[in-house]
Amino acid sequence: MSSTDAPPPGPGDDAGPATRERGGAVAGRLATAPLMSWITLALMTTSSVASLRSAPTMAVYGLACVFLYLVPALVFLLPTALVSAELASGWEGGVYRWVSEGLSKPLGFLAVWCQFAMTIFYYPSLLAYVASTIAYVVNPRLAGNGPYTAVVIMVLYWTGVWVSSRGTKAVAGLSSTGLVIGTLIPGTLLVVLGLVFLGQGNSSAAPMDAAHLFPEWTGLASLVLIVNNFLSYSGMEMNAVHVSSLRNPAREFPRSMFTASAMVLAIFILPALAISWVVPSSELSLTAGVMQAFDAFFQYFGIGWLTPVIAVALITASLGGMLTWLAGPSKGLLMISRQEGYLPPFLQRLNREGVQQNLLVAQGVVTTVIALLYALIPNVSSAYWIFSVITTQVYLIVYLLMFTAAIRLRRTQPDHPRGYRAPALVPICVIGLLSSAAAMAIGFVPSSQFGSGSVWTYVEIVGGGLLLGLVTPALFLRLRKPSWRSPEAEAELAAQEAHERRGTEGDA
Repeated sequence: MSSTDAPPPGPGDDAGPATRERGGAVAGRLATAPLMSWITLALMTTSSVASLRSAPTMAVYGLACVFLYLVPALVFLLPTALVSAELASGWEGGVYRWVSEGLSKPLGFLAVWCQFAMTIFYYPSLLAYVASTIAYVVNPRLAGNGPYTAVVIMVLYWTGVWVSSRGTKAVAGLSSTGLVIGTLIPGTLLVVLGLVFLGQGNSSAAPMDAAHLFPEWTGLASLVLIVNNFLSYSGMEMNAVHVSSLRNPAREFPRSMFTASAMVLAIFILPALAISWVVPSSELSLTAGVMQAFDAFFQYFGIGWLTPVIAVALITASLGGMLTWLAGPSKGLLMISRQEGYLPPFLQRLNREGVQQNLLVAQGVVTTVIALLYALIPNVSSAYWIFSVITTQVYLIVYLLMFTAAIRLRRTQPDHPRGYRAPALVPICVIGLLSSAAAMAIGFVPSSQFGSGSVWTYVEIVGGGLLLGLVTPALFLRLRKPSWRSPEAEAELAAQEAHERRGTEGDA
């Protein structure tokens, strides 16, 4: 984004001393940003991507889950990591900046809007998982109860909004420890228990022979669950914005991304296999599958008292992750909207703590309506799957735009300084584009987890969610007014661009 994109200052827009001082402060903060190691970035990326929540979805396939995790890793995870590495090392500002530079500002707004909008469907599916986990502390029979799930989703979401709106620093502490207490420790324990279980001569609930390396083909519906893996792998580009904090981005960022990719694969595959060893696929719940496996192992080894303990660890990590997502995409959307005037002033308003409370509340109203659907859809697993698919569909728009922008930037700005250049960028982007488009198409095919519900109802719900990601930003762009811009945000943007120009001149 060049400085010439900003409109000329009007009579009342002259940057006074206070505004210039704020801009200088921003530039100073950017210039003194602390460095981080590539290992720290790898752990941050792993924390933002990896989770045990998706393990039951793939455990349904038993040994074939390895194949179903590796395929999207090769055609989606790897292209995303490589392409975002090049984009982040050349253009600061995340996906909005990349798409704006490569395509256009309206499409950049669409990309950052979809990053925000997908969380509207992400929260109900995440909190449905939390509700099922809480049930194993209170009453396991509640795990499949729709009204109970809807109530828990609404209570936890609005509690999260209240915590985030207070600007508490506890959010950072919760999210930073979530990877360890809610993913690495439980995941490792689950795999160890599974190996001991098999080592004592017990047979696996799912066949573990070579004949079951690939999923049984029964038409498109047999591969629909693979779509969920695109959502599982999404978010690799989020931490690409930290590339400038590395000492040697050209060497350390790819190393960080490949390390994170390996850790993510291990966290996804091994616990999914462990679940399939002890819980038959016909009995597996997509929301409570992790706790089903832990409960089965703990009961077998006579340590059932650990079930609520592990449930609390999983709940803590998931809530920490939710608070991180509450503070992340909405803040990114707010910053861009204040600079460019994409959202009306009411949604840009901050509370006393400097938090985008109105935007969070507006998001919460929609989330509450969606949560009520858990009380209306008979099967909680069906509702969970539907909202996971909608989340994926909306988020895939971001990747379609990102891959297209990367191709165009390589062609239109080949000499722009980049700390890292992805090898064979165009073929990699084409693979990413085709896999993302295929995942969107397959997402409209109901999986076996949808049960016997109407196919057209499923298509209408998924299509309606996808339209939310496209129509809403178009309306904001159409209604957009010059008065929606924030003078303070424009000063900060000018300071950031000046800092980037000095960095570019230094690289040259």
